[in-house]
Amino acid sequence: MRFAVLGDPVDHSLSPVIHRAAFAALDIDATYAPRKVDAAGFVTAVAEVRYGTLTGANVTMPHKQLAFSTSERISDAALRVGAVNTLLLSRGHVHGYNTDIDGIARAWEWNGLPNDRPVLVLGAGGAAAAAVVALADRDLFVSARRPSAAVDLIDRTRVSAGAIPWGRGVAGAVVVNATPLGMAGESLPEAVLDEVAGLFELVYASGTTPAMRRVAAAGAPVAPGTDMLLAQAGRSFELWFDRDAPLPAMRAALEAETARRSALH
Repeated sequence: MRFAVLGDPVDHSLSPVIHRAAFAALDIDATYAPRKVDAAGFVTAVAEVRYGTLTGANVTMPHKQLAFSTSERISDAALRVGAVNTLLLSRGHVHGYNTDIDGIARAWEWNGLPNDRPVLVLGAGGAAAAAVVALADRDLFVSARRPSAAVDLIDRTRVSAGAIPWGRGVAGAVVVNATPLGMAGESLPEAVLDEVAGLFELVYASGTTPAMRRVAAAGAPVAPGTDMLLAQAGRSFELWFDRDAPLPAMRAALEAETARRSALH
């Protein structure tokens, strides 16, 4: 069996480390490779899934929307997000799923983020869309640097949420950072982190972000982006193999690799 993660760039992806650990833990004879592809190369890879030369694939930027448009069957959740990150062949058709949604819900639970507080989602891209769909039963707010983008996100995901200006906080909320801010050590706007009930940092930088350190120092729970990465990878594995993912082995491999990369910086 052959699996791949498709994107550009893709060499930074932690998915090969995570999935190879799963294969080894369960003695599955399979390979998993990063594959840098442009749009034409991506379409070729989808054809490989369709004809069985590629058993399944994960999709990273910038091809999640292209994966959505080239999938022949799309899960209901992925339809709401408008993006696909997992491909598999079932009954002769290429099926597209968005496992980020399950990943957010699982990592939220793992880290003890409260379920009875409002949620402020920062950003309006694919990660933000997955977050609002995963958390659609909460009291939701969305903030983006372009106000129209926040409104558009709410409309296309069909969630009940309020759009608020960028930089404004919501007292007592759990903040979900679905922007790139933090990957290079940037801070989130000060007011956003005042009186928060927790933080879900969807970016996974080397080490902790300034927002994670501030919220943790205040005694509120923090969910790292690596937990969402692990959880969504586990869901992809379950879709491909119809069995539970070996999450402890996958987590151990992820933590070892992130520690190795952090030591290089």
